[in-house]
Amino acid sequence: MIDELNLKKLEALNNEKVIEYVNDAIKLFKPDKVTVLTNSKEDIQYVKDLAIKNKEEYPLSKEGHTYHFDSPLDQGRDKAHTAYLLDEEVNWGIDINSIDKKKGLKELNEIMDGIMKGKEMLVAFFCLGPTDSKFSIPAMQITDSAYVVHSESILYRGGYEEFKNLKKKDDFFYLMHSAGELENGVCKNIDKRRIYIDLAENRVYTCNNQYAGNSVGLKKLCFRLAIQKATREGWLAEHMFLMGVHGKEGRTSYFAGAYPSACGKTSTSMISGQNIIGDDIVYIRNIDGIPRAVNVEKGIFGIIQDVNKKDDPYIYDALRTNQEVIFSNVLISDGKPYWLGMKEDIPKDGINYLGKWNDSMKESYAHKNARYTLCIDELKNADKALEDKNGVKLDALVYGGRDSDTTVPVAESLSWNHGVLLSAIIESETTAATIGKEGVREHDPMAMLDFISVPMKEFIRNHMKFDIGLKSVPKAFTTNYFLKDENGEFFTSKLDKKVWILWADGRIHSEFDGIKTPIGIIPKYEDLKELFKVHMDREYTYEEYEKEFSIRVDKYLDKMKIIENRERSIQKKFRV
Repeated sequence: MIDELNLKKLEALNNEKVIEYVNDAIKLFKPDKVTVLTNSKEDIQYVKDLAIKNKEEYPLSKEGHTYHFDSPLDQGRDKAHTAYLLDEEVNWGIDINSIDKKKGLKELNEIMDGIMKGKEMLVAFFCLGPTDSKFSIPAMQITDSAYVVHSESILYRGGYEEFKNLKKKDDFFYLMHSAGELENGVCKNIDKRRIYIDLAENRVYTCNNQYAGNSVGLKKLCFRLAIQKATREGWLAEHMFLMGVHGKEGRTSYFAGAYPSACGKTSTSMISGQNIIGDDIVYIRNIDGIPRAVNVEKGIFGIIQDVNKKDDPYIYDALRTNQEVIFSNVLISDGKPYWLGMKEDIPKDGINYLGKWNDSMKESYAHKNARYTLCIDELKNADKALEDKNGVKLDALVYGGRDSDTTVPVAESLSWNHGVLLSAIIESETTAATIGKEGVREHDPMAMLDFISVPMKEFIRNHMKFDIGLKSVPKAFTTNYFLKDENGEFFTSKLDKKVWILWADGRIHSEFDGIKTPIGIIPKYEDLKELFKVHMDREYTYEEYEKEFSIRVDKYLDKMKIIENRERSIQKKFRV
């Protein structure tokens, strides 16, 4: 199965656990060929070429651009078939999908036995966080999908050398994936899609899927393993962006922010005039009394809907230049990609994830959850600290949801613990980023509901005590970009978030006073008026301010009742 060259690549790691995992995978998957990948340019190019050869990706007219389609039934994270493998019942404190470990492994072995017959098994090595750092976590990926490895080579740092230097030989995350049988380049057996996570073994199993949220194990699947590791070791693994905010010329304050999927996380990290380090997952550690943070990734797997030249100039420009980009589930016409909300003329026909498309069809030309994958350092606003192995000093945490009738656009917490409380009561309306009905409001504590891998009380306790020993405690803020009037129209524009973030930066540096309320400190009208004038070149009226920053007491009381009722229901279920 494995030739001498690839065997030498494995043996160079001097790691018996890696050899054991590869042997076990070969016995289970039964591939025709095994290829071990280092971080060399030759190996990375081999994967890119293989993705096109296997018809998982297709070239576009611009150099470096490719497109990929997922099955119509594989267009979002599959929460229903994502579960933890457990030896015994756990009191999570929230509803979590789990399955008996023996039963789950038996099911996986039946589904995945011989799943790579006639295919090539790829063995790849990556690093979560910057390499050679206190933040580094090595990860090993086994898959038959060149698209998955290509995506991961854009999104993550290479980890082959990290494995060579591993002191504790089994201290790494291990991911097993197969796209399964393909038909017309997409997964055929979606009914056998499974995403199982073994917390005890730091291992992820995922099969019969290609959508990156289900198949790229290094992303949200490994994230669950990291949350468990962080909680046990006393640091934070968070569903957050990381950005540099420039309230004044020559000054940079670093913000991390947690938002549920499709609630403004990426667009906040890309606010004009500011710098991005990351848009999705952040590790935070107390290093010598200073809270320091890194982006776990080096790329973006972002929602492309509504990305346009006016609202998202940095991303838009990156998507239009000759560099490495993977587009997924968009419309393709004459070698060019088109997506919803791009504010350009759309061709009358083309191909999309459903097949041939024309403008007489009732189906939309692109999916709401269509995506792009690119390297952050290709962006004009990439922060120079992206690869800093020591991370950046964290000045603020921001928490936001999708809330149409309650939460004000921005508020500062009254203390660290109050900030933890505000983040723990985030509610958000569901979107196309996950499979299921849209517009359903869910309680999503810290934007982590889908990813929690430890009992909620342990997770919250770890946050509550994180400020202990810090010489500099980050301020905590909440934001909400989705307030609507009685006609369903948004109060604020997409671009107003710049003012909310700049007000928060001013609060960090004691440049603005605020109004203390039971839900936190809110801005004064005069400060916002000035910020809108200077940074947005528009008049911000008191009428707007009054609508946006009135404390909707009845709505907050309703929110409290709903959360209390949920808590009682969960306590009853788990006999707390």
